[in-house]
Amino acid sequence: MTFNLPFVVAARDDVPLGDADNLVSSLLNLLDLAGVEIESDIETAKLFIRRASSILRIEMERRIQDATRDTCLGELAAWQVSRVRAYIDEHLTERIHVKDLSAVARRSTAHFCRAFKKTLGETPHSYITRRRLHQAQHLMLTSDAALSEIAVHCGFSDQAHFCNRFREATGQSPAAWRRERREHGTVVPYATSRKCITEAHEPVLATN
Repeated sequence: MTFNLPFVVAARDDVPLGDADNLVSSLLNLLDLAGVEIESDIETAKLFIRRASSILRIEMERRIQDATRDTCLGELAAWQVSRVRAYIDEHLTERIHVKDLSAVARRSTAHFCRAFKKTLGETPHSYITRRRLHQAQHLMLTSDAALSEIAVHCGFSDQAHFCNRFREATGQSPAAWRRERREHGTVVPYATSRKCITEAHEPVLATN
């Protein structure tokens, strides 16, 4: 069997090593290709095996580095922060538990909470609330949806819960905040806390 070898090998350079499923799939594919070639082209088979070994070595080194960083700094690794944020973005309208976030980061709940606060400067609950409020601000300025609808859409239990959290962060009720911004033609939400909720590029989080 003939393979476009440069393409096959190069394709593995893009493997997201932090993703266990993709890692295992890539290793199995390389070993399967090696098995096909072992009888007819031993050098090609060896190349596939060496590539699989290289991927595994890189992943092991990455995990060792992450473990070392966690031990020395007590922080989350970049890939963990990225995956937690992505998970929260996808589940903003739902109730998100800390145990779910710790599972995404592959850490115990206790360790995750400590590392999250040290890495991002706030607790998961605080970060989640802040991002929910950011999303609510965006909806209040870009839609005519009722506050009750916005509250539920952003993951708050009800309008009262939303209004209480909003007032704590801004010093205003959602209705007053919305009216004031619209009267002045504001398009971009103002910051609602010391964490600057208006940073639209940051991922959105949820309250527990």
